[in-house]
Amino acid sequence: MKTRQISIAIVLCASLFVLNVQSKTVDPYKVLGVDKSASQREIQKAFHKLSLQYHPDKNKSKGAQEKFAEINNAYEILSDEDKRKNYDLYGDEKGAPGFDAGGAGDHGGYTYFTSGGPGQSGFNFGPGGMGGGQGGAKSFSFSFGGPGSQRSSGFGLDDIFSNMFGGGMGSGSQFGGGSKFGGFSGFGGSGRSQSRTKNSGKSIPSVNSQMYKKEISDKGMTWLLLSHTSTSRDIQYYESVIREVASSLDGAMKVGRINCETDASFCKGLGIYPRNVPRLFVYSLKSSGDGALMEYSDDLDVKRVKSFCHDHLPRFSKRVDLDHFDFVSQTVGGLPKVMLLSTKKDTPVIWRALSGLYRNRFVFYDAQVRDSSDPAVRRLGVDALPAIVSWLSNGEKQILRTGISVKDLKSAIQDLSSLLDNFEKKNKKAASAQSKSEQSEAEAKQVPVLTGSNFNDICGEKTPVCVIGVFRSSKARDKLEKVLLSVSQKSLSRRQSTAYGSRDSVSYALLDAARQQFFLNAFDKSGYKSSDKVLLAYKPRKGKFAVFEGEVTSEDAESFISSVLSGDVQFSNTRQKPIAK
Repeated sequence: MKTRQISIAIVLCASLFVLNVQSKTVDPYKVLGVDKSASQREIQKAFHKLSLQYHPDKNKSKGAQEKFAEINNAYEILSDEDKRKNYDLYGDEKGAPGFDAGGAGDHGGYTYFTSGGPGQSGFNFGPGGMGGGQGGAKSFSFSFGGPGSQRSSGFGLDDIFSNMFGGGMGSGSQFGGGSKFGGFSGFGGSGRSQSRTKNSGKSIPSVNSQMYKKEISDKGMTWLLLSHTSTSRDIQYYESVIREVASSLDGAMKVGRINCETDASFCKGLGIYPRNVPRLFVYSLKSSGDGALMEYSDDLDVKRVKSFCHDHLPRFSKRVDLDHFDFVSQTVGGLPKVMLLSTKKDTPVIWRALSGLYRNRFVFYDAQVRDSSDPAVRRLGVDALPAIVSWLSNGEKQILRTGISVKDLKSAIQDLSSLLDNFEKKNKKAASAQSKSEQSEAEAKQVPVLTGSNFNDICGEKTPVCVIGVFRSSKARDKLEKVLLSVSQKSLSRRQSTAYGSRDSVSYALLDAARQQFFLNAFDKSGYKSSDKVLLAYKPRKGKFAVFEGEVTSEDAESFISSVLSGDVQFSNTRQKPIAK
C-alpha cells in the first residue's frame, strides 16, 4: 500500500511538472514565423517586422502588448547562440530538459521519464512500474548530470515529498538548487545556475562631451547617435537596428550612444531632451561645412534608418560633365583636385565619405561615364574604371588609380585614404618647389628702388628712357610696383639695337620721395610734395622729362609710356641733373 502511494505521488509530481513546463513553453520559431533552419539575418528581419506591427506605441489593439512581449522574448532566445542551442536541444533556452509528454491514452496514460539517452541511467514510470531504463520516442527525458553523464539518480523519496508538499528545499537536498542534476531545478527550486549569454552584437560605444568635441564635431565623419536614459523602453531593439545599419555602412559612418541621464548637461547643450523611448540622430556636415544633428523620426526599420543615414552623408564632391569642364582652370584656394570616374548614376558612398574627411585638403569632383572607351575618358589617359584622376596645385595631371576593386566599404575607404594621403605629400613637395621658383622669378622681376649706388645702371646716360614711380606711402609703393611690373612685361619687347647688342629701351625704378627730395627738385621746385604718387619718364641723354600725375593704372601707365616712346607727349627740360642719394 505504501509503495502504491509513493508511485501515485511521484506520478502526480511529474504531471504537475510537465504541466508547468507546458504552460511556460512557447515555440519562438512559431512566434517569429521562421523555420528552425533560419539564419540570423532571417530571424532579425522577422523580428523587426513583427516588432513594428505590434509595438504598443503603434498598435493599441487588445493583446498587442502581450504579443509584443512574446515577440521580444522569442527574439532574445533565437538571437543568442547559446540560448538557441539550448532550446533546440532541450526545448528551453536555459538548458532545462526537453519534453514530449504522452497525451491521454498514450502508452496507457503513463508518462515515461528517462535520464536522457542510451547508456544513461534513469527511471521510467509506466505500466511496468518504476525502474531504470531508456525512454521511448514519447517520453519526458532529462539528464541528471548534464549531457553524457553516467550518474544515477540517487534521490530519497522522503526528500521529494518533504520538498514538494512541505517546506522549501534546503541547499543540501538532492533536488535543491539542482546541485545533483547538472543545473536542473525542477520541483519548486529556484537555485538553477544561470548561463552567461553572449552579446548578439558589438557594444555601441558611449559618447561624452569630451569625445564629441575631439572625435565627432566638425571632423567630417558621419555618426549615428542613440540618446537614452536608464528607463528608456525598447533599448535592445534600437541597439539591434543601429548595429545592423552600422555594419552595412562601416567605414562611412560610426555609431555611439549618449546617456542623457548621467550626462544631462551634454544632452542639453546638443538640444537633446530625453523621452520615454530612445531617440536617433545623425550628425553630419552640411554643404556649408558646419556640422548638424538631424533627428530620425520615421518607423524604426533598418532599411529606412540606413536610407536616412545615406541621405545625410557629406556632399562635398561636385558632379561635372567631362565634355564641358576645364579642370586645369578651376582653382579653389590653391588646393589639389581629385576626380572619380565611374558608371554610377549618383556619387558613390565611398567618395561622399572621403569628401567629408578630406574636404579642407582637396577639391572633389566626380563624373558619370559610359565606359572606359568614352572619348573624354581616353583624353584623360584612363584605361579602366572606376578611376581617380588628380591635378597638383601647379596644374600637373596625375592618374592615381584605375580599375579600382572594392571588397568592402571599410577597407576601400582605408585604401583610398592612404592613396589621398600620399598624393597630398607629393603635392606639398611640388608646391614647395613651385614656391621657390616663383620667389626667384618674383625677385628677378622686382622693380628696384632708385639709390645713388644703382642710379647709373638704371637711369644713366646709356638708358634711352627711365620710367620712375615716385611714392610717398607704402600703399602707393605697392600699387606703383604692381603697375610697373605689369607694364614692363609688355614694354620689354620694345628693344633697340646697339653696337653692343640688343638692350631694353625702357628701364623701370621706384623712388622714395621722402628720402630723395633733392632728386625730385631737379625736375620741379615743389618736388611734387602734393602728390602721393607720380610717374616720371626721364630721358637722361637729352635732359628732358614728362610727368603723369593722378590715379595710376596699368592701362594709364602703358598709354603714357607708349606716348613717351612715340614722342606724342610734351617734354620739359630738367632744372638740373638729378642726383640720387
